[in-house]
Parts: sequence; structure tokens; C-alpha cells
Amino acid sequence: MLLRERSEEREQRELATYALKSSDSRGRVHPEEPDRFRTVYSRDRDRIIHSSAFRRLEHKTQVFIDNEGDYYRTRLTHTLEVSQIARSVAYTLRVNESFVEALALAHDLGHSPFGHTGETVLDELMADHGGFEHNRQALRVVDTLEKKYPDFDGLNLAHEIREAILKYGPGRENIDHDSFPAGLRPYVETQIVTIADQIAYQHHDLDDGLKANILREEDLMQLGLWRTAHEMTMKRFPSIEGRIHLLQVVNNVAKILIGDLISHSHASLDARAGLDADSLRALDEGTIGFSPAIDAQMVELQEFLNHNFYGHEELAQVRVRSEKVIRTLFEIYASDLSRLPPDFRILASASGPERAVCDYLAGMTDRFALDEWERYAERRDDRG
Repeated sequence: MLLRERSEEREQRELATYALKSSDSRGRVHPEEPDRFRTVYSRDRDRIIHSSAFRRLEHKTQVFIDNEGDYYRTRLTHTLEVSQIARSVAYTLRVNESFVEALALAHDLGHSPFGHTGETVLDELMADHGGFEHNRQALRVVDTLEKKYPDFDGLNLAHEIREAILKYGPGRENIDHDSFPAGLRPYVETQIVTIADQIAYQHHDLDDGLKANILREEDLMQLGLWRTAHEMTMKRFPSIEGRIHLLQVVNNVAKILIGDLISHSHASLDARAGLDADSLRALDEGTIGFSPAIDAQMVELQEFLNHNFYGHEELAQVRVRSEKVIRTLFEIYASDLSRLPPDFRILASASGPERAVCDYLAGMTDRFALDEWERYAERRDDRG
């Protein structure tokens, strides 16, 4: 018996009834022979890790621009933190850990440079050409833009992973797409990645904001979640202070959130014992989430970060520059497609020039976009 078949049998035997099973996958757009050793979702995880788009996440903004320091999170380190949280939750809830890992590693492949500022500007620039949204772009990356195989474009991922890439995130069950049914809730595994994403960015944005001296603990003490985490820290380490103290409090925030997520979701799933993955998707409400009390504290924390961190003057100045870079480069490439690499000039014939320019810009790292902008800005200055 092949190792893959043993893994599939183990999934059927050990995972919960509502978990996705690799052997039940609807397969790939382009049929392939099953791997001898890896399940379909493990194989997808490996394809994602070895993709060009995944490597570029190392130099894409999370909050701070990539060239502002080597301490702050990038899109890649955020992705790895999401994967770690999601896998831990998936393992505890007995759902498909390989699927969760693959989705967590793929969920931000469609992000443009300069974080959500880049996404907002590209969506505006593409308003008359289908818009831009990072979930859809991630699906486009794995379906079309990656060029690694002789028989097909993209990574040829499994149907369920492709749907999850499009539909992960809150309130996305009714997203319209030809290949995936509207109205069905995401798989349990997809719901886990959605909330792991929220936990990861709140956790590391607290850390990065404190490190950058944008956030202050005296202001954070107004938050119920921070106060609880602070009390946990002082009870165990009453004498620590400074940076180590702050790190421990931030880590306890994550522990509170993950612990509550597991406990509340476990109870929710137990109440639906016996349902399979598809039956669970037809329910009127999701099954993965926080208790009402912690959910309210999450909302409070998010509002605090929106006002005191993401909206801070220092980051606002960076957003202005980032927007200028994206707009300038879009105009330059759209006005002269010969500046695009050959693959994207070919793509312009199939998908339209604006979409090809958008694809090229969305795939750039922060550093490359800034280098291109400075190069073309200098040429413009030379022309007077």
C-alpha cells in the first residue's frame, strides 16, 4: 500500500465526520496521476510553498513598508504565523491539517505591494475593467499566473483549495464565481484560517506597534483583552518589565484568543456531531468562532488598532507615497506595454492590457515597485 493511501485511510479513521477528507476531493481542473506519497492537499501545500508568488511575500508589506526595518512583520512572516495558529486549531478540532496549512500559506498570494493601500488603489484603477480584490487575485495567481508546468498554467490545485482561496474571510459565502456554488458556508477548515488570520494580525500588529512606539501600554490598558492578558502576565512574572513584559502580555493576548476559539468551536461542533463536511456548509450560521464575550473584546481591540495604529500619522504618510507609486507605475505601463516583461505582454492579448498591467503590479514586491518608480521618476525628471 502506498504511503498516500495509508494517509487517506488514517484521515477517514481519525478525523471528525465534518472534516474534509483528501480521498473525497473533487480533483483538479487538469487531471493528474495521484502522488505516491502525498495526499492531494499535502501536494497542494508543497506547490504553494515552491511558487514564485509565495517567495515574493518575503518583501511585501504587512503594515510597515519592507524597507523600513528588518524587525517588522512582512506578508510572509504573517502568513507563517497564520499557518501555525490554524494548524494548531485544526489538529485540536480533528479536521484536515494539510488543507488548513495549504490555505493558510496561499491566502495572501494575491496581495499587492504596500498592503491594503496597494489593493485599494488597484481596485480604483481597475474599476472599469473588473476591479481588483486580493482573494480573486490569489485565485488568478494559482490558476493562471504561475508558470511552472509544461501541461498547464498555474498550479492546478484541488477544487476545494481553490474555492477556499476565493472564499476565505468573513461574509464571503455568496461570492459569485462560475466554478463554485454561492450560498454555501466555507468548509470548517476555511473558517479556521479566516479566524487564525484575524488572531495573527492583531497579535503581531500589537507587537509591531509597541516596538515602533506608536502604541503605548497605558492606552492599551483601556481594553478588556489587554487587561486580562496583563493580569495573567503579572501573576506569573510579577517582577518583569520593559520589552519582555510587553512581549509576554502580547503573547497572552494570543493565548486567550486561541484558547477561547478552540473551546467555543469544539462545543459548537459537538452540537452538530455526525454531520459531514457538506451538511455543515448548508447551515445558517458558521461553526467556528469565539464566545460572545471574547468576540466583543476582539471587536474592541480591532477598533482600537484602526484608530490608534493603522490610522496613525506616520503610517498615513507612508500610504500617500505608496499610492503615488502604484498610480505612477500603472500609468507608465499602461501607456507603453513594451515596458512589461514578455509573459505579461502575451497576457495583455488574452486578458486585456489593463488586467496585464494590474497582474504585473500586484506581483511586485515593495522593493521592486519602489526601484521601478524611482527609475521612471528619474527619467521623467531628466526630460523636464
